[in-house]
Amino acid sequence: MSETVNLADKIKECLPAELVRLIEAIGAMAAHQDQHLYLVGGAVRDLLLERETFDLDLAVDGDAITLAQLLANITQGRLTVHTRFKTANLRWKEWRTDLTAIRSETYDQPGALPRVKPGSLAGDLFRRDFTINAMAVQLSPGHYGDLVDLYGGLEDLERGFIRVLHEKSFTDDATRIWRALRYEQRLGFQIEPETLGLLNRDIAMLDTISGDRIRHELELVLKESYPEKVFLRADELQVLPRLQPGLKCDSGLSERFEQARQISSPTPPPFSLYLALLTCNLTADQVEQLIVHLKLPRSLSQILRDSCRLNTEIASLATPSLKPSRIYEVLHGYSPSAITATSLAADSPEASRNIHQYLTRLRYIKPALTGEDLKSMGLVPGSRISEILKRLRVARMDGEVSNRQEEERLVREWLRKGA
Repeated sequence: MSETVNLADKIKECLPAELVRLIEAIGAMAAHQDQHLYLVGGAVRDLLLERETFDLDLAVDGDAITLAQLLANITQGRLTVHTRFKTANLRWKEWRTDLTAIRSETYDQPGALPRVKPGSLAGDLFRRDFTINAMAVQLSPGHYGDLVDLYGGLEDLERGFIRVLHEKSFTDDATRIWRALRYEQRLGFQIEPETLGLLNRDIAMLDTISGDRIRHELELVLKESYPEKVFLRADELQVLPRLQPGLKCDSGLSERFEQARQISSPTPPPFSLYLALLTCNLTADQVEQLIVHLKLPRSLSQILRDSCRLNTEIASLATPSLKPSRIYEVLHGYSPSAITATSLAADSPEASRNIHQYLTRLRYIKPALTGEDLKSMGLVPGSRISEILKRLRVARMDGEVSNRQEEERLVREWLRKGA
């Protein structure tokens, strides 16, 4: 019999003290109700890798929702209950905890959401995506910290393998293909050879997954520190074209992603900017197909459309000595994320400089005079005022005027000439 691995010390070292006290308390509460509580999934993996984790997945062989409600009372956190799946999500401070009843799952058809029923810990761990995510740590008094590793997760972690637990894993849920690529690149691991064979066999099963779920996986990829690594691997394995056949990932996209991180630092680039860069070489029809496939929200859809249209304006933006007002005219009305993506994707340094000028200066320029000022100068309310304000903004951009007095002089000149 193999020696028991105990992670109590790692829990104390790797988790904030408040979280440690909390899981000790909830383990004792579960034991008081003759239930066993376990830390499961990615948190166990990260503990073994000594990686920081604040999101905890807890599983209990009993009523998870009641236990979550008790925990919510202690933490004063925000509780969300999913009765169908016998799960609850608790958020408080910067932390998140998911509590689930130990269960088994069956799939009526590939890509469908699972049917849930009570089960054993072995069955609960077996339903998970990869062996390195199929370990548990006991949190009950007396066995606190003991590792439960039924499927070789610790060995795969030490060997650096991403391995599924059974040959129907990708068939049951093809989103695991994207997750395999994410974990492989994040951890610097390899997809284990047999698992890679199953992945290649089941790539077509991605077509059984709803656009909403694929979009969620894409959002998770784009939250990675270096999402381009995932996309390069997805392109290599022909997973990326399943999103849209026109999508490609190469060293150029990697460079643009890195530039996006530099200009967004210290915060990561927004999802919209990454996605606009990923799709910037698609045609208008391909963009529309992707929008429909992923069921993108209206605002994000508009950013992708803007980015696609702006690609046709690159030539005009690359014109040397382009007037600032012309730069404004070309770019005004497009979303900042689309404009930034166009700048990063542009091969022309001149176009990039002009776009940078718009983003940092031109879009903020306004005349000193207001509509009320123009009325006091004798203009009748109406479209004429709006037109003159636009002309004043152009004059400001192009350096024809630089202060309020010069604007007043220019307006009087226009009025005198009837212009």
